[in-house]
Order: sequence, then C-alpha cells, then structure tokens
Amino acid sequence: MKAVIQHIRGRLVVSCQAYPGEPMRDPETMRRVAQAVAHGGAAGIRAQGLSDITAIRGSVDLPLIGLWKDGDDDVFITPTLDHALAVARAGAHVVAIDGTRRPRPDGLTLAATIAALHERTSALVMADCSTVEEGMRAAAAGADLVGTTLAGYTAYTAKGAGPDLEMVRALAARTPIPVVAEGRIHTPNQAADAVRAGAWSVVVGTAITHPTTVTGWFAEAVTQAHPEEPHQ
Repeated sequence: MKAVIQHIRGRLVVSCQAYPGEPMRDPETMRRVAQAVAHGGAAGIRAQGLSDITAIRGSVDLPLIGLWKDGDDDVFITPTLDHALAVARAGAHVVAIDGTRRPRPDGLTLAATIAALHERTSALVMADCSTVEEGMRAAAAGADLVGTTLAGYTAYTAKGAGPDLEMVRALAARTPIPVVAEGRIHTPNQAADAVRAGAWSVVVGTAITHPTTVTGWFAEAVTQAHPEEPHQ
C-alpha cells in the first residue's frame, strides 16, 4: 500500500463529491466524474460515501482516498471506527478520518482508531486536521498522511480566502509523514504554490468537480460587472 503514497507524490488528487439534494448526488454520476478527471491527469481520487467509493473503485484504477460524512456533531468525517472500517471494506486504499483534537463520537482516541484500522485492514490512514499541532499529533498517533483539510473549518481556526499554505509549510517541516494540501485551492497557481510550500500531494475538489459552486463564482462576477441601468 505504500506504493499508493508514492503514486500521488507531487501530483494532483481530485475530490469527487456532491452535496445531498444536488442533481449530481448520485454514485453513478460521481463514478463518471472520477473517470473524467482520471482522463484529465488526476493521480488519485477522493470520494465520500460507501456507494460512491464502491462505484469508483470498480471503474477507476487510481489510488482512492475514501471517507464517510455522517452525523451533525463537530466530528463528521468518518467519525467512528465502524465508519472507518466500512470505508476500507468499500474499497478505499486510504481512509480519511477527522484528525482534530475534538472528541470522537465513539469515545476512541485518534491513536486507537488508527491502530485498529491498521490492525484490521490493509488501508492507509489520512488524518484531516485544522492546525499544525493536530497534524503533528496525528503523525505521532500513526497516521500515514496528514491533510490540511479542516483548516478554517473548526471553531478555533480562521478561514482565509485561499489555502492555508503556512500550515502546509509548517507541517512539511515538522512531521515525518507526507502532507496533503487540501481546502480552498481554487486555481492552478494555488495548487502549484502548495507544492512549493512542501505539500506531498494536492487535493482539489470544488474548483474541478462542483459546477454549482463554480457557476456561482462566474454568475456573481458577471452580475457585479454589469453596469446599472441609467435612470430615466
């Protein structure tokens, strides 16, 4: 499985997800989206939900980072060991789990969750973190990769307009495991900046696979640029 990590080194992973209630929220649609980004040069896929993971694993021959968003608590990215085991069984090469300092719904520590995954499956573990300290803690707990996924998405972190490159830079310098840059990477230049900051790999989702959001960016820009009608 370590070959999975080497395969994505210095390359792009694309997150293929849609929100509940959206027209694209369908495993078959996400499977086709994954196929499309594979044709475009993606080196790996990140997918959410057991049905999506199974569908994508069966038709796209790329490393697959899987997760399961569930619940209304602060910790909802693969929140329990049972969720994580199910993601691994669905076909994920890497299981992404919440790697923050917040308590997990099943009461297990991050280290215990990672250890159980390693003992009971062949999957690797990616810890989605929001601070440098959390990333270092996740590395010490046995995670195989650490992501900046949740920077700006916890109550104790600030959300910037773009990716948290300072977190990428600090983690790359201070942790012995690969750092995956993820979160608010909206342009190719930002993706390249993340690699220059020390990212092992870069995950991009919204800017590639979420047409609702991207359409909103363009619609707002066009509307704001349109001159007001002159007063009669």
